[in-house]
Amino acid sequence: MPDLIPIPTLAPIERLALPADLDGAAGSNRAIGGHSQIAARTDVEALKAWLARVADTPTTFASYRKEAERLLLWSVIEMGKPLSSLTHEDFLVYQRFLADPQPTSRWVMKPGRKWARHNTEWRPFAGPLSPTSQRQAMGILNSLFSWLVNAGYLGGNPLSLSRQRQRKAKPRITRYLDQESWQEVRAAIEAMPRETERDCAHYWRVRWLFSLLYLCGIRISEVVQNDMGDFFCRRDMDGEERWWIEITGKGDKTRLIPATGELMVELARYRRELGLAAYPPPGETTPLLLPIGGKARALTRSAVHLIVKTVFANAAARVRGKGPEWEHRAAQLEAASAHWLRHTAGTHMVAHGIETRNVRDNFGHESIVTTNIYVHSEDIERHKETEEKHRLGW
Repeated sequence: MPDLIPIPTLAPIERLALPADLDGAAGSNRAIGGHSQIAARTDVEALKAWLARVADTPTTFASYRKEAERLLLWSVIEMGKPLSSLTHEDFLVYQRFLADPQPTSRWVMKPGRKWARHNTEWRPFAGPLSPTSQRQAMGILNSLFSWLVNAGYLGGNPLSLSRQRQRKAKPRITRYLDQESWQEVRAAIEAMPRETERDCAHYWRVRWLFSLLYLCGIRISEVVQNDMGDFFCRRDMDGEERWWIEITGKGDKTRLIPATGELMVELARYRRELGLAAYPPPGETTPLLLPIGGKARALTRSAVHLIVKTVFANAAARVRGKGPEWEHRAAQLEAASAHWLRHTAGTHMVAHGIETRNVRDNFGHESIVTTNIYVHSEDIERHKETEEKHRLGW
């Protein structure tokens, strides 16, 4: 059992021991009368009960725990009150805090490394939250407080008083790389050093990772939670043998994605670098991506994100070296993240003539409406026609 750390020392929720005046047992928003549907006596116990509902979906669990933990720590450390005593006005202050968590020495992780939760250098923030991330955080917390009210733990949900205007989804995504930027990324990968065995191991791993992300359009979470044994080959009605990969994704839903000949060549190259047979046998548990020179275990999402960001940073540096007129493209590459690759893959699939319904199925979208964000041709035509036919004439 991990050691409990008393407040005011900042620590993850599993190592947190709150004094009686901050544990929420007597919070001012605790439900009075009635019958609680959960056994929780304190705020930490209530949060753990809420999180237990999503314990079998690691990505959702991590996201929910992060937001609940941030609020709990802010409440007891900055406000000096239990989470179950927070008011509507407190949440207005908290949203401003998310945009600029101060003091940074207390709340923000040092740049360059993501510390483990048990490390004393761990902090709940990587930096200020963007407006989109702020809305996502408040949405999760609204769900949390609604659940605690329904469970009979809280008397009311202070976030229900907020009347935030619902923003319509943008008609098209903008966080993707055009063909020229994508070629710069490929060039940066091909420029990676290959003088030593370790250099080669890094190169083939990066090449395989970017092939997997681009050709399949899968998420980082799907890279780390699926295995090489998820590839399989079957013969179609024409007698053609085709490779597929069965991906388990969001909500534990599975989908089949075509594993193209190009992808299978890259898989075979990566596996040969690992000393494995070219193609995995059914049921093989080797993770899709492995550490360099380490045990055959899956990398963490943060480790994969770091690999991707490093490649984008290298590509940006190469582009910036071409001259100041390339600064805009370099800045775009620096801003890109792993999820940009998914958007890039979807955009390029549609642009190359793959039917939208097939992109939908490859990406695991519930609705074709979601996939339509990758259709940019209508926007381009609209811009051309407006440019040609709607003029001021000065």
